[in-house]
Amino acid sequence: MQRGGHRKPHAIHGRAGFSEGEAAHRAAKTVPALCHFVTVSRDTVTDGRTDAPNKIRTDPCHNAALVSPGCIMSVFRDFSLSALAAGFVTVLVGFTSSAVIVFQAAAALGAGPAEIASWMGALGLGMGLTCILLSLRYRMPVVTAWSTPGAAMLITGAAGVGLGEATGAFLVSAALIAVCGFSGWFERAINRIPVSIASGMLAGVLLRFGMDAFVAMKTQFALAFAMFIVYLLGRRLFPRYAVIATLALGVAVAAGQGLLHFGDVRLELARPVFTAPSFSFAALIGVALPLFIVTMASQNVPGVAVIRASGYSLPISPVVGWTGVANLMLAPFGGYALNLAAITAAICMGREAHEDPARRYTAAMAAGGFYLLVGLFGATVGAVFAAFPKELVLAIAGLALFGTIGNGLAAAMANEKEREPALVTFLVTASGVTLFGVGSAFWGLVAGALALLLLNFRR
Repeated sequence: MQRGGHRKPHAIHGRAGFSEGEAAHRAAKTVPALCHFVTVSRDTVTDGRTDAPNKIRTDPCHNAALVSPGCIMSVFRDFSLSALAAGFVTVLVGFTSSAVIVFQAAAALGAGPAEIASWMGALGLGMGLTCILLSLRYRMPVVTAWSTPGAAMLITGAAGVGLGEATGAFLVSAALIAVCGFSGWFERAINRIPVSIASGMLAGVLLRFGMDAFVAMKTQFALAFAMFIVYLLGRRLFPRYAVIATLALGVAVAAGQGLLHFGDVRLELARPVFTAPSFSFAALIGVALPLFIVTMASQNVPGVAVIRASGYSLPISPVVGWTGVANLMLAPFGGYALNLAAITAAICMGREAHEDPARRYTAAMAAGGFYLLVGLFGATVGAVFAAFPKELVLAIAGLALFGTIGNGLAAAMANEKEREPALVTFLVTASGVTLFGVGSAFWGLVAGALALLLLNFRR
C-alpha cells in the first residue's frame, strides 16, 4: 500500500447534493477491511485557509484491522515529535484548567479521597481510550474531554443527592448521549450550522486563551515574553517545532526562576472504586437531565463546530455514540460525563500538531496516551501538572492556539453575506455569558443563527 496510489479515494466532504455527515456515512460503509493510508488535497478552501484540508480522502481503519501490523506501522510513519508535543499541551491545558472543578464536584456528592482518585482514573481511562481508538478508526483527530460545565452543575445543582443516586443519574445521562449519537439526531441538527457561524464560535471560544498569553506577562513578564519571542522565531525558522521549542524554553526559564515545585510529587496508582447506582426521580430531574443537556449543548456542540471549522468531515453520530457508551461503562467508577473536546481539540487540529492535516490524528492519539497516564497515576500526574506555574500554562496554551484562532476569524469573515451573523456569534461566544446553566458557545450559535435569519430572510 502506498500513499497517493491509483485507487480512487473516497471523498469525505459533502458533494453531489448530500450533507457532509451523510457523505461521511456513505464513505464509511465502503471502507475495505484493510487499513490504507490517508491522502489529502491541500488546496485552498473556500474560507481562505490553506492549512485546513479541502478534501480529506481517507480509508479509515476497519474495526477488525485496528491492531493489524499495517495499521500500526502507518501510525508510526505518521507520528512526529510535534504531534507528541501537541498531545502533551492538550492534556496539560485540559487538566490544569478544570481538574479542580472535577475534584469539587466529586466532593460535593460526598466522595472521599479514594472515590476522587477513582473519578480521575475513570475519566482518564475513558478519554484516553476514546481519543486513541476513535482517532485510529477514522484517521482524523478525535479529542474527548470530561464535561467541565457538567462538573460545575454538579457542584451547584446536586445538593442533597448522594453518590449512589448521582451514579444512577450519570448512567441515565450517558444512555441519552449514546442514543442521540447512534440515532443520528444530533448530527442531523448540527449539520445545519453554516461554516461561518461555526468558525465564529470557534474563534470566540479560543479568544480568551489567546489573550491570556499576554495577560501572563503582568505577573511573569520574563517567562511569558521569552516564550512569545521564541514562538515567533520558531514560526519563522522551524514552524513545525515552534511550540516544542517554546514549551522547552518556558520550562527552562521557570526552573531557573525556581517556579517549578515538584516536592509534592509521588508515584501512586489510582485504584477503581465501584459505587452501586441507585435511581430516584429527584436525581433524574435534578441531575441526569441537566447533565445531559449541558454536556450536549455546552460541550458536544462546540466540539463538532471545532471539527467542522478545522476542515474534517468526521462522522459525528458514531463518535458521539461511542463517547456515551464509554461514559456508560465508567459511570459507576466516577466517569460522570465524556464528550467531544473543543478548546483542547483545537490544539491537535492546528498546524502546530503537524503541517499535514492528514497526520494530525497522531496528536490526538498522543493526547490519549497522556490521558491514560492520568488515569493510571491520577494523583501523581495531578501533582506534576500542578508543579507548572500558571503563567507557563496560560502562555503555551495561547501561543499553541494562535493559528487556530486566526483561521477561525478568517473563515468567519470570508462570506460577506454571513459576515455580520458570524461576528455576532464571535462576540456573544467571547463574552462568556451563561444563561440557564448553558455556556456562551451555545448562545453564540443561537445569536448567530438568529442574525443570519433576520438579515438574509427572503433576500
